[in-house]
Amino acid sequence: MEPRDQAILPLFRLDGRVAVVTGGSGGIGLACARGLAEAGAEVILVARPGRGLEEGAAAIPGARALGCDVTRPEQVRETLAGLARVDVLVNSAGGNLPEPFLDVSEEHLSALVELNLLGTFRVTQAVARVMANGGGGSVVNVSSDLGHVGMAGRSVYCAAKHGVEGLTRALALELAPLGIRVNSVGPTFIDTDLTRPYFANPEFLAETLGKIPLGRIGRVEEVAAAVLFLASPAASLITGAALLVDGGWTAQ
Repeated sequence: MEPRDQAILPLFRLDGRVAVVTGGSGGIGLACARGLAEAGAEVILVARPGRGLEEGAAAIPGARALGCDVTRPEQVRETLAGLARVDVLVNSAGGNLPEPFLDVSEEHLSALVELNLLGTFRVTQAVARVMANGGGGSVVNVSSDLGHVGMAGRSVYCAAKHGVEGLTRALALELAPLGIRVNSVGPTFIDTDLTRPYFANPEFLAETLGKIPLGRIGRVEEVAAAVLFLASPAASLITGAALLVDGGWTAQ
């Protein structure tokens, strides 16, 4: 095959594409939505109904808000299955309840697995059906560096995120014939409203920074940039991959 010269920067554009972002009411999800919109995508923010969702959508030109709890199968089906077109899906809805393994309750176990793993599964299934009818697309799962290593006090979160990584690879193989790429982004601890209270504890902050060779907490924009790359045509030959945005945590 003859080599073909092509400009690189336009490959990062998403003009004319529709992007769905779960967990879009704040933190990493909202930053991803902003980045995709800046690249030209029409963005649909998905999160539990509330003030944060509406404010997030209002802050992004042309963005739409869809109220949906990803832990409710019927809401996922009703809200997402009827979308006319989706080219990009970013699964950013997630959360954690750090606690010792021996103290984990059935309630917390079920809630974290539902949100982090089963929610990702259900949303991807609903949206992939739309993508398949439209000729393909790109799915980016916001996982974690703890989807690749373990950490005391976060057994359920680690289990769920390892599950997301396995799901990513399985779907990359199964959906490739449909023109759908599936990848993950694995952030380390990122500065958000949810994580900031943890960093107020000097001992926890020092312990965390000691595990990050680059020596600092991450920013939401750094995760959003990785998501944009995998969502865009610039990553058109990449599927089943895990892009770690962890400051070197998992390299040790």
